[in-house]
Amino acid sequence: MSPSEERAESSDHFASAMEAVRPDRGLCVPQLREAVTRMEEGRLPAAEKLTQQFLAAHPRNIEGLQLMAEIATRLEDHVRAEALLARCLEIQPDSVPVRFAYANALLRVSNPAAARDQMEWLLARDPCNPVFRVLKPLVLEALGEFPEAVECWCELTKEYPSRVDCLLRYGYALRTVGARDECMRAFRKVIALAPSSGEAYWALANLKTFRFEDAAVAAIEAQLAGQHLEAASRVQMHFTLGKAYGDRQLYAESFGHYAKGNALQRMGLGHDPEIANSYVARCKSIFSSEFFEQRAGWGCQSGGPIFIVGMLRSGSTLVEQILASHSQVEGTRELFELAAIARELQNRLTRAGNGYPAALAEAEAGVFRDFGEMYLERVKPHRKLGRAFFTDKMGANYAYTGLLQLALPNAKIVDVRRHPLACGWSNFTQLFAKGQNFAYRLSDIGRLYRDYVELMAHFDRVLPGKVHRVFYERLVTNPQAEVRALLNYLGLPFEESCLSFHKTARAVTTISSEQVRRPIYSEALDGWRAYEPWLGSLKTALGPVLDAYPEAPAFR
Repeated sequence: MSPSEERAESSDHFASAMEAVRPDRGLCVPQLREAVTRMEEGRLPAAEKLTQQFLAAHPRNIEGLQLMAEIATRLEDHVRAEALLARCLEIQPDSVPVRFAYANALLRVSNPAAARDQMEWLLARDPCNPVFRVLKPLVLEALGEFPEAVECWCELTKEYPSRVDCLLRYGYALRTVGARDECMRAFRKVIALAPSSGEAYWALANLKTFRFEDAAVAAIEAQLAGQHLEAASRVQMHFTLGKAYGDRQLYAESFGHYAKGNALQRMGLGHDPEIANSYVARCKSIFSSEFFEQRAGWGCQSGGPIFIVGMLRSGSTLVEQILASHSQVEGTRELFELAAIARELQNRLTRAGNGYPAALAEAEAGVFRDFGEMYLERVKPHRKLGRAFFTDKMGANYAYTGLLQLALPNAKIVDVRRHPLACGWSNFTQLFAKGQNFAYRLSDIGRLYRDYVELMAHFDRVLPGKVHRVFYERLVTNPQAEVRALLNYLGLPFEESCLSFHKTARAVTTISSEQVRRPIYSEALDGWRAYEPWLGSLKTALGPVLDAYPEAPAFR
């Protein structure tokens, strides 16, 4: 069989499998058909209203419930989508499309243990279905079972060697477990199969230590010169050339491609910097010393969690790897559970009319105890080693510092901070898989960094000693002193293994996975300086935070 025939057969097999799990949108019902049309046009509120009206008259209609779940997913209301699909399963427990959609919804709300149950049900029913077989490693990755996921992807790529999507996922999984050479081979195979795949080029660039040959740079330039490149690939190729020209010290060309890539990426993305600023103001108004004193002793008393927080690209993966090298600490990953439970709590509390976080003032002690216990229960699948302490490296959890003091008052919070220009530039050069809409404009990055510093400075005042701060520059230049101070804050004895963290074998899912597999190095400290002529808007947005670093300025 020729390669083209193999690709056609592979495509047909997957297409038929996807058709079998595609939900029935109720196109025979005029009202639902109109709702689908509006949804596909991007008119989600109108589609939602029509579907709600239909469900008011037909509350057990599967097609209507599934359509509402799809609309909720597109609106990124994943908690609601999961609840709607759970309702569908109550009505039709044997529906394969519903169960498949429900498994994916459970992954989106960070409940991989429940998603595993659905995945196993589907595979028991049809073990050869390639769509279900793809779902399996996705669930395993969400559970942190990366070696098993690698095996699944390997099998799929052998059986379907022309499936670019499987090859890409295989490459990402190999990167996570540190198999760099195999990872590069997978991405290069994607490029051979699909020369216009910007994702494969960007995946190679994201290995950080990878260097593109001149022929590859010329091939990317040729792709960008064409008129038929998909929008996502065009963005990815601009970011790739930003990295490639930076490696060649052609900084003007490098910045030009980063600027083009960021401009294209933020098209259609909504980001309002005032939202974060307003949130910080509300937190400062509600979270006072007296507020916490009145609620002393509340929450779940476990001291196991270590929350590593801060801006993206600040060195948190390095701190996590150092702690994971300690015999009493298990390194997990960026866990989504805290944010998911916090959203559920916010939805419940704000129904009474108060906004968040003001609504926390009306909540009883049991609410926060339940929150802490639910968090510990939800993260159990990620804990494999039975150690006393574990890390949660979701950096954005700094926004929940006040809530953590109420729900898990004995948990530790480690705030990793990097020079604002180094951090800001690193964000601007990174194309994130999803979200992080702030990262595609230098001024927006600066605004968010400033808001983050202001919020954490407030908690330093009202909860002195609660948060331990690690400055990336100090950690890199004086690792022993900084590691000892960190372990002292955590109440842990010093272990030499924390200084030889690069020898610790574990899966690392973040962009910095390669950096933490080598000894501490200082090359990244000043990489931003070559681009300083173009960082004016970042400096302006940072304002007094830049001049005060590493201290925080006096905020109102």
